[in-house]
Amino acid sequence: MIDATDRIPFNRPHLTGFEFAALAEAAANGHLSGNGAFAQRCAAWLTEEIGGAAGFIVPSCTAALEMAMLLADIGPGDEVIMPSFTFVSCANAVALRGGVPVFVDIEPHTLNLCPDAVEAAMTERTRAVIVVHYAGIGADVDRLDALCRRRGVMLIEDAAHAVRAWRHGRPLGSFGAVSTFSFHETKNVQCGEGGALIVNDPALIDRAHVLQEKGTNRRRFLDGQVDKYTWVDVGSSFLMSDISAAFLWSQMQQAEQITRRRLAVWEHYQERFADLEAEGLLQRPVVPDGCEHNAHLYALRLADRAARDRFIADLAGANVQSVFHYVPLHDSPAGLRLGRAGGPLDVTVKEAARLARLPVWVDMTHSHVERVVRAVHQAVAAPRLHQPVLT
Repeated sequence: MIDATDRIPFNRPHLTGFEFAALAEAAANGHLSGNGAFAQRCAAWLTEEIGGAAGFIVPSCTAALEMAMLLADIGPGDEVIMPSFTFVSCANAVALRGGVPVFVDIEPHTLNLCPDAVEAAMTERTRAVIVVHYAGIGADVDRLDALCRRRGVMLIEDAAHAVRAWRHGRPLGSFGAVSTFSFHETKNVQCGEGGALIVNDPALIDRAHVLQEKGTNRRRFLDGQVDKYTWVDVGSSFLMSDISAAFLWSQMQQAEQITRRRLAVWEHYQERFADLEAEGLLQRPVVPDGCEHNAHLYALRLADRAARDRFIADLAGANVQSVFHYVPLHDSPAGLRLGRAGGPLDVTVKEAARLARLPVWVDMTHSHVERVVRAVHQAVAAPRLHQPVLT
């Protein structure tokens, strides 16, 4: 337990208290490799949550994105549109298939993919669009879905932040042909390292089973449809051990309580920083009408990079860890070599430079949250005479 003077970390993985019993059960089952009893429970839980056609529990969201690129048949020269403001796994999954990541801009309020920028970037080589639901706040996936259907392009949802988040009453992860999830230790529901692929298009299910099982038809063998299994397609070992799945299952059973406790922290911040936003000293997160988020993260935006860096340093001086987020992919060394910009990226450049994330984790007490609040107020007040007013 962190006391009133200890450093408050940005993240502290939550334990439900049921993990060790689940691990013991997995060991007693005698099946520790992939697609064991716990992995099947986790896949069924997530599939029901999302309303998808099938679920696959995999080692990471990175692995899920790589499966998605295989399902989309991405090959050399094919283009996949995505935000530049995202994690590198999106671009890596495309580049590994010989495809070209095409980086486009985000909307200034939600930091989610801009549909107009996507449409402007489309060419005859566009094969897919990856939409990221940043901070568990739904992107304008209705417009993106309509655009992709009209152009014959696959929509893939990167829902790494989005377990138990909705848009207009529909779960995030249920809009694209496939969607990917993360259970990394920084996520709301976690098992250290882990992920999932949800397949919403039934036509892709059989191939997804083959891809997950190293390109073999082992699933058909286990179902008694063939008398032996063999290599039938490309694939990899996209499987989570049942030890990790047992840990994950104990978290999934507490997902509602986890979300509720994170929301309490998020809402406390949102209320306590309203005065600072009214004074033009920072900007709080924006949740559009119709979006029900999951408090995955809480990010403030300062005036500019200098103000952001000063803010993070001041919080560190108060024993509170604040971190920035993505370095835009379009001007990274690999991004310049392997991808291309699909249009202006002014919003991405501006917002990535001034964003700072605050600690949000389940076991934060009221005292922890108030320490963060006080540190934020002190940090933005210190340079008040010299800090540009936000507009």
